[in-house]
Amino acid sequence: MLIDATAVPADRGGVGRYVDSLVAALDEDGARITVVCQPRDAVLYDRLAPGARIVPTSPSTSTRTARLTWEQATLPRLVRRLAADVVHSPHYTMPLASPAASVVTLHDATFFTDAVLHSSVKARFFRAWTATALRRATLCVVPSIATAAELERVGQVRTAELEIIHHGVEPDRFHPPSPAEIEAARKAVGLGKTPYVAFLGALEPRKNVPALIRGFAHAVIGRPNPPALVLAGQPGWDSQVERALDAVPHRLRVIRAGYLPFDTLAGFLGGSELVAYPSLGEGFGLPVLEAMACGASVLTTRRLSLPEVGGDAVAYCGVGAGDVAAAISELLDAPARRAELAEAALRRAKEFSWATTAERHREAYAKAWHRHAQRRAS
Repeated sequence: MLIDATAVPADRGGVGRYVDSLVAALDEDGARITVVCQPRDAVLYDRLAPGARIVPTSPSTSTRTARLTWEQATLPRLVRRLAADVVHSPHYTMPLASPAASVVTLHDATFFTDAVLHSSVKARFFRAWTATALRRATLCVVPSIATAAELERVGQVRTAELEIIHHGVEPDRFHPPSPAEIEAARKAVGLGKTPYVAFLGALEPRKNVPALIRGFAHAVIGRPNPPALVLAGQPGWDSQVERALDAVPHRLRVIRAGYLPFDTLAGFLGGSELVAYPSLGEGFGLPVLEAMACGASVLTTRRLSLPEVGGDAVAYCGVGAGDVAAAISELLDAPARRAELAEAALRRAKEFSWATTAERHREAYAKAWHRHAQRRAS
């Protein structure tokens, strides 16, 4: 199998964590894989998958346009040279002229169902490539039943034709934190001893951060020692975030922590009073699962895949600021309920493992190879 990891950004968001963790789990499972990656990631993948063949591309593939040109013109030749049986493209796009079986991961369908939550350029790009992958790939993988159902609803494919494979969680990285890890996370964010509500994710419209900010402010404004709200993650492009921040009363503290290093995430998530993630829709919801694995009490919504991840181990709310405010206030007033959710979250998080995800991907690769061989023989 050849895994094309060249689309993974330097700052690892959900897609990056999916690719990195899958590669490591496949290697641990004994799969024979080749990982094609950006030059900056060669050392990382050599460490994550010591049994794999790591093939760095040229530095000229660092931009999206250059990478797509390389994917269509150079990757098929590389596939032939390396005699790969299956090519896994883990982020929507794929080489159209590849001689091998093709597996493509489609992470969510909101580019069709909620296009206004994305930039217009991004929505058009991923709609086009989703449709192309569904039409041209040997097999498509999706991370949730909800995503499969949404793709079927928009008329692109039948659910039965998709491989539904949940993501996993890394217990070495996401676990109940030690006091030292909590202290390190607090220092990284600049919190001191202040309790806080945590958010982890890109500040983009579908994460619903403005409603979170307004709801948080309403929930804590009358409290004698209000917690802070810490927004961790990439800046994103949601222009409403700044307006919501400007309206926060001065005595309340909202911290934009930016991108946090991986080694601080367990302390950040597990050290919070609660993790609030009022998303308008997710293809899977990896930040929710990771917070659960850290023993956090989690508040999220019932949109799309999130109940598949959270089950009965998280609290749910609506997506409006008033709904978020009521839920935050209720949880802050109920430490016993938060402790109960944290215990349930730890138990449920153990049901999701990258080892199982890797095993299911190996099954998908085998299915794609047999399907490809049958097509060539017919």
